Amino acid sequence: MRRGNVVLVATPGDYGKPRPALIIQTSMFSEHPSVTVCLVTSHKLDAPLFRYQVEPHADNGLAVTSWVQTDKIMTLPRQKIGTVIGHLSEKQISEVTKLLAFWIGIAD
Repeated sequence: MRRGNVVLVATPGDYGKPRPALIIQTSMFSEHPSVTVCLVTSHKLDAPLFRYQVEPHADNGLAVTSWVQTDKIMTLPRQKIGTVIGHLSEKQISEVTKLLAFWIGIAD
């Protein structure tokens, strides 16, 4: 697993239902026991400052138009990270990184 992978995760409160998420932590810590992700949703919300739209594509593994929720950052135990279903492009990862920096206040 590496930064930019789209994975399925089981988050608390979802009754174990797998949800897509984007790995955002650096690939340098690929053996760390936890993984930091942004949840991905198919629920549209007009919030361009902290939601990044991703169109479905064979590369990312998403079935419908989705949004990376940079306001929904979670660190999960590695065992809660499921299958890698795809990967975002370098350009998409760069755009998500800008939104993350804005959300956490290091790009004000």
